[in-house]
Amino acid sequence: MPSSLRVVKLGAHIGARIEGVDLSAGVDARTASAINSALLDHKVIFFRDQHGLDDDGQLAFAQALGTPTAAHPTVTSCGERFLPIDSRYDKANSWHTDVTFVDRIPKASILRAITLPPYGGTTTWASTEAAYDRLPAPLAALAENLWAVHTNQYDYATLHDEPYAAPTAEQQSYRDEFVSDYYETEHPVVRVHPETGRRVLLLGHFVKNFVGLGSTESATLFNLLQARITKLEHTIRWDWQLGDVAVWDNRATQHYAVADYDDQYRRLNRITLAGDIPVDIHGRSSRAVVGDASAYSAVISARSGQTAALAS
Repeated sequence: MPSSLRVVKLGAHIGARIEGVDLSAGVDARTASAINSALLDHKVIFFRDQHGLDDDGQLAFAQALGTPTAAHPTVTSCGERFLPIDSRYDKANSWHTDVTFVDRIPKASILRAITLPPYGGTTTWASTEAAYDRLPAPLAALAENLWAVHTNQYDYATLHDEPYAAPTAEQQSYRDEFVSDYYETEHPVVRVHPETGRRVLLLGHFVKNFVGLGSTESATLFNLLQARITKLEHTIRWDWQLGDVAVWDNRATQHYAVADYDDQYRRLNRITLAGDIPVDIHGRSSRAVVGDASAYSAVISARSGQTAALAS
């Protein structure tokens, strides 16, 4: 590990702050390896005071850590590499793992604060590894044999607890683009992390139902398992400041952007790293049912600490 880099643990199961690194100065291979190790250990890592980092620097940092994807499988009007997390279009205030409706789930996301509201606007992450590790044996056995259908079509009106409000024109345009191409994928509920070999739960708000189960049984089981993931002990909440950068392991976490800032403007820029096709504990791979994500992302295989792009 580079002598200047320090990892400050923030929680028992998730979260660390990385100190002693100026991302705008570039990240060499040794530093990138140390950052990736911290990411695997702590699931989400934070950098403060990165005021010199711009879009080009954020992209260079992403390239040091992995292979960037396109901005999004369906939302392409906002840019090729960066997806703006922009409060005018959407507020991701429900628990999810990014882009699980495709077969090649991203490895990680890198999020940089651009404009922040004067209050609120925190983000919370949860460790899906800690959630699995603490399942009672009978529930773990059930989860290990469940598969879930994930899609990019979901009901905004029923997803949140707050009263439904008609979307603005900008929000409706964003939602229409989000579902402009339909994707549906079957993923194992318990996947094996490709770098750590640990078992993690794979759920979140893109889940439509469990394979072979009806809507009532699916909803009951989903709520039961999802509640295990979002147990407060498995989470960390980050209070954003300008200059902050967050990186999370998308294969071992869910996150939730807390919409507690009224109509204030909030904007962060996200760039995503390509990942693998999940594999369950029996060695079976996720299955794309509808949609081809090859234009969105390469498929990355992680074996013995090495990463190599596979043919899509």
